[in-house]
Amino acid sequence: MPRTTKRAKLGLSTEQRQNLTTIIQARTEPVRKVERAKILLKYADGISISKIQSDVGVSRPTIYKCIDKALAMGADAGLKDKYHSPKAPVITGEAKAWVIDVACTKPKDHGYAAEIWSHRLLAEHTRNFAPKDGHACLTNAAKATIQRILKKHPLQPHKVRYFTKQRDPEFKQKMNDVLIVYKEVNLQNGISPDGKSLPIITVSVDEKPGIQALKNVTPDLPPEPGKRSFIGRNHEYERLGTLSLLAALDLHIGHVIAQVHDRHRSREFITLLKEIDDYYPKDCIIRIILDNHSAHISKETRAYLATRPNRFMYVHTPTHGSWLNLIETLFSKMARTFLHKIRVESKEELRQRILKGVAEINQAPVIHRWKKFEFAEEIV
Repeated sequence: MPRTTKRAKLGLSTEQRQNLTTIIQARTEPVRKVERAKILLKYADGISISKIQSDVGVSRPTIYKCIDKALAMGADAGLKDKYHSPKAPVITGEAKAWVIDVACTKPKDHGYAAEIWSHRLLAEHTRNFAPKDGHACLTNAAKATIQRILKKHPLQPHKVRYFTKQRDPEFKQKMNDVLIVYKEVNLQNGISPDGKSLPIITVSVDEKPGIQALKNVTPDLPPEPGKRSFIGRNHEYERLGTLSLLAALDLHIGHVIAQVHDRHRSREFITLLKEIDDYYPKDCIIRIILDNHSAHISKETRAYLATRPNRFMYVHTPTHGSWLNLIETLFSKMARTFLHKIRVESKEELRQRILKGVAEINQAPVIHRWKKFEFAEEIV
């Protein structure tokens, strides 16, 4: 028979019992608080200390401390830790600043081969050099120590995020020019939805180079009920080369003019311009939104444009601002549809399938619109 405790019986009101029961049933309360609530409730019900220890799964000293606080200061106090003065930090503020200072440099500056810090390497460097600089408290600094110091600031020297430095001094003006064109196109489309009889027709032009022609070394395995729910494909493949897609997107009716070439030089771009010229009425101006690729402004291209005076009008996107060109949304659609995981037997097959995909797009054209104009003020 278990011994009976000499401690006084804990009296709980109905409200206190309900509060403890709510804590026990809660899914967001800390585990320590839930355990203490169980201890108090079971002790108030007259359950022995040994049984409480077995049911809750904590040590007897933990149970005694919880009960003693509740008997002395009330049930609410039994759920909380006693107040205690915090210990003085072992790692000084100067030592933490030393770690932060090193983390803001690169390992190669300290003679290492690595380009960026890992927590392990930074901890090793700290153990080796911090004591020599007067920070003996970092003699045994572990990786977790470094993680805690960096987390409080916060710093993540093991991560790299890329950015593009704005190198075009006329970025704002060029961006505004492009957005003004998009606003004008939206107004034109509202007046003339079919895109006919417009004095100025706007098209978005760009290249999508490096489309790989990949050939399977073994045939794909088709899905098979009860055996394979997916297409089986060998990891190995054969590279047959690459092709470049040159395309023009009509921003009024969504029609796409596309050509596929082995390269994308001035002569290929001029070929695209000629097809655009032949497609549209002779009495309209063709306004082209395009980037600053050398083929667009080369001597050969300018010589051709001189033979068609007052026919073409260029609107350039800023340097590193090709994302302003609406045709990028078309290229994204192609990459997610008919170009996705494509396998071919030859470059010619890839060429024909790309043109077939463009023909399918033209069967149900979609007008690409620029809708967010307010963001320009936030960027600049």
